Amino acid sequence: MPQKVIGVLVSGTGSNLQAIIDAIESGTIDARIALVIADRPGVFALERAEKHGIKALCIDRKGKDAAALNAAILEALDEAGVDLVVLAGFLSILDARVVARYKNAIMNIHPALIPSFCGEGYYGMRVHEAAVRYGVKVSGATVHFVDEGMDTGPIILQECVNVYHTDDAHTLAERVLEAEHKLLPEAVRLFVNGCIRVEGRRVIICEEGNGR
Repeated sequence: MPQKVIGVLVSGTGSNLQAIIDAIESGTIDARIALVIADRPGVFALERAEKHGIKALCIDRKGKDAAALNAAILEALDEAGVDLVVLAGFLSILDARVVARYKNAIMNIHPALIPSFCGEGYYGMRVHEAAVRYGVKVSGATVHFVDEGMDTGPIILQECVNVYHTDDAHTLAERVLEAEHKLLPEAVRLFVNGCIRVEGRRVIICEEGNGR
């Protein structure tokens, strides 16, 4: 089976990108990252990519409308021959063209247990602020496929993280990020090994490699 090719989209420091790179370099994930795209210049994720010999590209969202940004991203992904797109802290919205081109092949990591604290306005520290404010006892991380909605695609994996009465958004964010660093590489590993099947909204995790 040909090795799967991954494209990673980022907007910040890229710690989840690093988790995937580490899993590939350790042999846990049998795939290669062909391209890392940032929608902002100067983010540390681009430096991470270059350090590991991965092509790093900035497609700056500033000064571009959504259509132009998405067209440039789609062109770069297609040129790289990408099989799986991973959104690792990517804050721009992918439009219907990109989603259709990579149907059930775009993964996103969200720092809460979807469908809680997700959708429009819920990103970054805002998610954890909302969880602490609401008084939930557990939060966590979710990896899901991207559809045309916002955080509405089929859920691949989730992991719970306890929320303590002493938590603020920052302490909760630290523990959720640890869960993200485990969950996202595992979802990528399952995908490249052919262990994921989508039935409507349900994601079925199959036996290794048999697709059933």
